[in-house]
Amino acid sequence: MFRRSASFALAGLAMLGTTSQTAAGGRAVECYEPVRSPAVYDTVYEDVMVSPPGQQVVDYDPPIYGTRERVVMTVPTQVQYEVVPAVTRTVYHTVRVDGGGYSWEWRVIHGRKVLCKVWHKARYERVAETVVIQPERTRRVVIPAQYDKIAEEVLIQPEQRRIIDVPASYQTVARRVLVRGGSSGWRRVHIPRHCQD
Repeated sequence: MFRRSASFALAGLAMLGTTSQTAAGGRAVECYEPVRSPAVYDTVYEDVMVSPPGQQVVDYDPPIYGTRERVVMTVPTQVQYEVVPAVTRTVYHTVRVDGGGYSWEWRVIHGRKVLCKVWHKARYERVAETVVIQPERTRRVVIPAQYDKIAEEVLIQPEQRRIIDVPASYQTVARRVLVRGGSSGWRRVHIPRHCQD
């Protein structure tokens, strides 16, 4: 802040001196000229990482597979129950279906309707009868399991890799950096005596 105020004061003095000399024809007592110091830069060198560390596969052998056969159960054992129907036979018997005897019937004899007592003989018929020889039953049936041969892929030798560690790589790069910033101010100018009059 003090430097800025001093600069303004000096600038004012310089302008005053110039104005006085121009306007009134006076002589210059002090003179100043503006000066500017350029910024100062420097080049620095630093190492930067180009690629990070990692791993690299240098040798690779793929896995080796083969085929083998094995027997597997495709259908498990099953148990079922089935009904065996009864065994029957038909036999025939002679049975009396009417015991016979007397009955009364209306008849027409010589043109006259008369009620007569009539004798009937016993009546027999042959009838069929179904006889069960063996009753109905439930039978347990076991269905054996089924097996098949299947081919399957098996690993004979796993894959093999040879891996090496790759270190990080660096590169030196140049970078321009600011050492000192530029500045501006006023510098007193020496005035020869013969120029003061």
